[in-house]
Amino acid sequence: MSSKKSLFLSLFLLLTPLYFFAQDTIRPDSLYRNKPLVEDDPVVLMLDSLANLKIFEDAEFPHSDQYQNWNTYSDMDIPVFPDSVYRERIAQMNDQSPFEFVYNSEVRKFIEVYAFKKRKLTARIMGLAQIYFPLFEEQLDRHNMPLELKYLAVIESALNPVANSRAGAKGLWQFMYGTGKVYGLKVSSYVDDRFDPYKATIAACEHLGDLYDIYGNWALALAAYNSGAGNVNKAIRRSGGLKNFWALHNYLPRETRSYVPAFIAASYVLTYANEHKIYPVDPGILYYEVDTVTVRNPLSFEQISEMLNIPMDEVAFLNPSFKHRFIPATPENPYKVRLRKKYVGAFINNETALYAYKTRNVSAQDSLMAMAFSNFREADLYTVKSGESLTSIAKKFHMTVAEIKALNGLRKNYVKPKQKILVYTKPPRELPKSSTTASTSTGAGTTMASNDTTRQSPTSTNASPSEEVNSASSAQNTEAPKSIHVVRSGESLGSIANKYHCTVQQLKSWNDLSGDKITVGQKLKVNGAIARSEKPKTTSSGKTTTSSSQKYIYYTIQSGDNLWDIADKFDVTVAQLKKSNDIKNTSRLKPGQKIKIPR
Repeated sequence: MSSKKSLFLSLFLLLTPLYFFAQDTIRPDSLYRNKPLVEDDPVVLMLDSLANLKIFEDAEFPHSDQYQNWNTYSDMDIPVFPDSVYRERIAQMNDQSPFEFVYNSEVRKFIEVYAFKKRKLTARIMGLAQIYFPLFEEQLDRHNMPLELKYLAVIESALNPVANSRAGAKGLWQFMYGTGKVYGLKVSSYVDDRFDPYKATIAACEHLGDLYDIYGNWALALAAYNSGAGNVNKAIRRSGGLKNFWALHNYLPRETRSYVPAFIAASYVLTYANEHKIYPVDPGILYYEVDTVTVRNPLSFEQISEMLNIPMDEVAFLNPSFKHRFIPATPENPYKVRLRKKYVGAFINNETALYAYKTRNVSAQDSLMAMAFSNFREADLYTVKSGESLTSIAKKFHMTVAEIKALNGLRKNYVKPKQKILVYTKPPRELPKSSTTASTSTGAGTTMASNDTTRQSPTSTNASPSEEVNSASSAQNTEAPKSIHVVRSGESLGSIANKYHCTVQQLKSWNDLSGDKITVGQKLKVNGAIARSEKPKTTSSGKTTTSSSQKYIYYTIQSGDNLWDIADKFDVTVAQLKKSNDIKNTSRLKPGQKIKIPR
């Protein structure tokens, strides 16, 4: 009996080290598939959103015989590595980056997500990286920030340009409305800048730079990007003043605890993707194949697609900020549209005809253009008051309940007190009516007929609605102006007319202009009385001198204040605050310091 016990004990002692060695080195894919994971983790949800991205509709996961260094594996094999290999590779990444890359069980959990459980979706991320990473790197370099921060967009949105979180964050960098507004990202009924890859990337760099100025630590800056500076500051206080992410880990919100580990894991897997036998699924578009054109008149994606023979899904994919596949441009408010370079020449050569082009669904196009012009409104955040309902809020802001639900992604017909929702801040504009009864097309745009009257697009006269309504009176007000304005870079007739409180038609009449084109340095006659009203004035308090076009109030910095909180409080942007106060480094803000707030 004792000999059997001795034999059993010997076998146990012999096999136990082998078992643990096997656990560390040979972990079959089935173990990763069966290992539990919280499926509602935001990182996993964003990964899953790639499954339905139309640009990948016909894409397949690449086979092993297509790529270098894969010939040692069959299609069914998935490379696995011991902790020691992960630790060594991540240590090498740490040596080459100002970001603190560490390896632990939290990081390993997300490595398993990207490299095993969701590896086919990771291959799609790598394909999208060929479109977006060059843009990210260009802007990060311009802002003098670590290029590794490009991987932050991977955990934020899985590089899905139309990513939309349950909390209402939008786009590649997942900006909430309030934070986006602080960094100059506008939202209207037809355009959402948070979905614009270029604008959102610049805003993300500015936001991350401001966060780093506060904490001097990239891991904490990332945590604050995810949960807000307030939550990170609370965690620092609860920890006794520690400023290390791992020391604060247990004091942070649950989602934020996983945020930095997910960032490290995504950075690792995309850096060592070839070793994990993951290769990009080609989306069919590369960053260097894309260019921009300027659209100066209302234009639909359908017009672009039909006339230039570009797939509709491709136009939509490259221009996700236009919410209804419509570009509400005017000569005074043009938009940039992204197309592949091979189509840019055709767009420029046929631009005039493109605006007038009638799609196969003519009535739908006319209806869309008329509606887009009359309903183009910017959105703002509104806090629901006690006793209010969707119906009463809709009436208050000249909206319908359906519009509020669509704007906020609401499924139910009720809201709660103190809930924040987006609303349109102005009532719809009315289109002017003309006595003309026929529908005609001009080189600048399209005239739309309805019953016995014709509704004209603003582009048919290159004037705004108010200009058209007052065209009769403004035509008579053509007395010779007494002042001269020298055209500056970036100015248009519309912006100059707005500055001098006149109309574009008046400017044209005063200066004998037949078209809208002006050049830098050109001298324009303007209304002298209005020009004089813009000279600096002293405020009633005698503290400041400002022009009528730019006034300021003063704010005294309080302990704990930062620029984006101040910007949000006073409804301005961080860029405006920096420019008005010549601020280069936000970490130098001190309690008691006074700064100017543009009004």
